[in-house]
Amino acid sequence: MSGFESERIRILMDTESKLEGLTDVWQPRDGLATPPGEEGAAKSDVESLKDRFVLFSANSSPSCMELANRIAERLGVELGKTEVYQESNGETHVQIKDSVRGKDVYIIQTMSSNVNQCLMELCVMAYGCVTSSARSVCGVLPYLPYSKQCKMRKRGSIVCKLIASLLCRAGLTHLITMDLHQKEIQGFFNIPVDNLRASPFLLQYIQEEIPDYRNAVIVAKSPASAKRAQSLAERLRLCIAVIHGDSETDLLDGRHSPPAVRNAGAIPQIPLCIPKEKPPISVVGDVEGRIAIIVDDIIDDAVGFVAAAEMLRERGAGPIIAMATHAILSADAPRILQDSAISQVIVTNTIPHWSQKRQCSKIKTVDVTLILCEAVRRIHCRESMSFLFHNIGADD
Repeated sequence: MSGFESERIRILMDTESKLEGLTDVWQPRDGLATPPGEEGAAKSDVESLKDRFVLFSANSSPSCMELANRIAERLGVELGKTEVYQESNGETHVQIKDSVRGKDVYIIQTMSSNVNQCLMELCVMAYGCVTSSARSVCGVLPYLPYSKQCKMRKRGSIVCKLIASLLCRAGLTHLITMDLHQKEIQGFFNIPVDNLRASPFLLQYIQEEIPDYRNAVIVAKSPASAKRAQSLAERLRLCIAVIHGDSETDLLDGRHSPPAVRNAGAIPQIPLCIPKEKPPISVVGDVEGRIAIIVDDIIDDAVGFVAAAEMLRERGAGPIIAMATHAILSADAPRILQDSAISQVIVTNTIPHWSQKRQCSKIKTVDVTLILCEAVRRIHCRESMSFLFHNIGADD
């Protein structure tokens, strides 16, 4: 064993011992993503195609490998051997140690605090598989970075389109992701994209782990997240409330016109749109005496969630629960949540958040690897993906 390998194993063991107890996740009921009667067939299909199936993790850090190990364990396969590290000058180095010639490669990548580094790791590994004659390369990216930058703002750019082009040019032939910030992002890619949903797992958690959830109300912290809140509320047969008045202003959206010309004699007078006035913040809906569940797709700096929780508490709601799919929890978000009126923060394990759980005891993690590994199995076995989108409407 080389000195590099022994040192990496020692770091992994030390990190795992320090993080013991922080990796506990809530497990959904078995069989959630497999139709009745297909369990045996699913297992035999994977067994018969193992010779053309390779599963890699694009990052060797313990936190990012946790999700990959869970998926590999559920599929009954071993992760392929790779070396991923950063050179002293900051360049990303990837070495693939298993043969991928003529095989279907699946690369799992979760986002750490260094988003750009994780993207380069995925792109370099995908390109390495293509140049090593892999038959296909599928990226399993539970959280797509830069997904919030999917609209034109001022004289900026739609960065999410750039990321989509980069992943496609790197060699990906398929992408599996979860709860995109906007469903229309799928159109940025010229490869098939499966946008899975975490809502079945979150709904099951609410029904089984929140006592008296029938007395709850689903809260959208802004009009932009009202559709998501409505979708959950209709499935749980609950009421919905919307916090209105915290929307962005006109100045943040679109590109500004050039300055007015003084001598505009020959220029026709174009009528300008009346600017929006930010209304006072208010809660639309009855929340007094009810459990308030604030929902959104991403929880990042947590400022919006905390502000919404304070307003709900003033309106007599309680307890207050925050729920999101992707737990970025950047900067001081864990400390802010710990000191806030929020009693629970329910997130999934699409993004590793061990260090954040150490700072905030309110964070509860829901495991979504079941649907990710089922998506991998169905794509590899050339089966229909429609079952994974059962009862998912166009607005969900």
